[in-house]
Amino acid sequence: MPLWTAIRVHICAWGSANSCKRGVRGQNCKCNEAHPHEDVKGNNTVKTLRTDVCVIGGGSTGAGVVRDVVMRGFSAVLVDRADIAQGTSGRFHGLLHSGARYIASDPESATECAEENEIVKRINSNAIEATGGLFVVTAHDDEEYADQFLARAAAARVPAEEISIAEALRREPRLDPRIKRAFAVEDGTVDGWQMTWGAIRSAQAYGAQILTYHRVTNIEREGDRVSAVIVHDERGGEDIRIECAFVLNCGGPWAGKIAGMANCHGVDVVAGAGIMIAMNHRLTHSVINRCVWPADGDILVPDHTVCIIGTTDLKSDDADNLPIPADQVQQMLDSGEAMIPGFRKARAVHAWAGARPLIKDSRVSATDTRHMARGMSIIDHNTRDGVYGMLTIAGGKLTTYRLMAERIVDIMCSEMGETRPCRTADEAVPPAKEARLYTIGHRLDNVESRNDGPTHEQIICECEMATRAMLENVMDTLPKGQLDDVRRQMRLGMGPCQGGFCSQRAAGIAHERGDIDSMRANGLLRLFLKNRWIGLWPILYGKQARQAVLDAWIHEGTLDVEHLPAAKEEVVR
Repeated sequence: MPLWTAIRVHICAWGSANSCKRGVRGQNCKCNEAHPHEDVKGNNTVKTLRTDVCVIGGGSTGAGVVRDVVMRGFSAVLVDRADIAQGTSGRFHGLLHSGARYIASDPESATECAEENEIVKRINSNAIEATGGLFVVTAHDDEEYADQFLARAAAARVPAEEISIAEALRREPRLDPRIKRAFAVEDGTVDGWQMTWGAIRSAQAYGAQILTYHRVTNIEREGDRVSAVIVHDERGGEDIRIECAFVLNCGGPWAGKIAGMANCHGVDVVAGAGIMIAMNHRLTHSVINRCVWPADGDILVPDHTVCIIGTTDLKSDDADNLPIPADQVQQMLDSGEAMIPGFRKARAVHAWAGARPLIKDSRVSATDTRHMARGMSIIDHNTRDGVYGMLTIAGGKLTTYRLMAERIVDIMCSEMGETRPCRTADEAVPPAKEARLYTIGHRLDNVESRNDGPTHEQIICECEMATRAMLENVMDTLPKGQLDDVRRQMRLGMGPCQGGFCSQRAAGIAHERGDIDSMRANGLLRLFLKNRWIGLWPILYGKQARQAVLDAWIHEGTLDVEHLPAAKEEVVR
């Protein structure tokens, strides 16, 4: 099935002995697969899907939940208004938590992170780099917090040890030599897209149906029971009715709005906006944390070809529109300087913001997202609202995505009277069985070893060593995709040039293959650049400003992208 043309759906074998027949709504379907039926209303035919469970939200939590559901033998459909991991799960700093960050502020979350850290390293090995981490007391920090660090870590069952200053500087030569103390922990880095897509593909292998770019418009009830989820296909333009026995709301910062569609109001999910900055190369080999109470700009994470510093934490009233104030960007750069001398002069390539889905905490101010609990919260709408067949989950960390799924599906099974054990901790996702997290050296070695022709291994993105073969493979598996969807799969345009050169190459190849016409190629290029340039203006100084000017000359001067003939605006989230 070609790229950009149709949505891949799983349809049962209509002619099998145990399958249903295509017909009108109300026929008794005996098969265990989620599949379409026709709902005839007057002269209109409405597409209807029937399944056991509808999962709303395609972030890491939703992906983990749908995988858990189908591995227990239920049929399931997952819907998301955009692409997989396009929201919060695709806008974070890449940290695989050891738990050490929360040993004082949230010991329960710390323990969960420590336990899940080992599990996800095993089941998602292709998405994890076990960098290790350091908590350091800088020259600007008081040692009072450090004095309690090991005791608190032990109480929360978080592995940690103090190492000498000399050993810390040996591991990380760029650290400020004036650091006072250092503690080694089991932090790592995680590719959120690979992890989430790994869970999605595992779920698909068990029969799950995944509907991206399908926006939930209503949740129907029959009396006090949830009966169906209505979604709108943002690309095809049709409405689809998903009849189900249970709805699992994994909408992240938008979970409260989704619950309200079932008349379950008062789900107080607070969006904690966090700003992060990617630097143009890896300044450290391991994760660096300041050994203080969690604060702004106190984490430095090496991630693929870059290094990410984060993050701020401010309440946002709109998770879809998160500003990136210049003063907060400067705050990140200043905080990095405390850990790495010369950090302010390093080249920043991109700033962005993500929204943490935090459950309102009565212990702190409604605007104090920094000190709200980081643990997961599951709302049973049957107990709370008298509405059977719907659960909402929020909070938690990407590190604990598997555990969050296990707990919410356990509750669902209990309410359904089922005893189906969770198996997700024991079975690796399919990509992890045969692959590991790539490095540039790893990709370069693969290119050189397979270079059997000038076009087969043509480099499309020099920053990330992405080849034409890799690009075309992703295009073959992403029907109706945008260039941003490709980016999330292979990191296209995420290096220092931010798509300055690879974007037009990718659009040209899609057109050359016959996947899209010239009008859509122009539109996809403009949309891709629009999203890549978000967050650049606060960091336009020095070498980064020069790079931005070069990109402007190429795209606004030579190519005149703002005036290229293009189809109507693509779906943007």
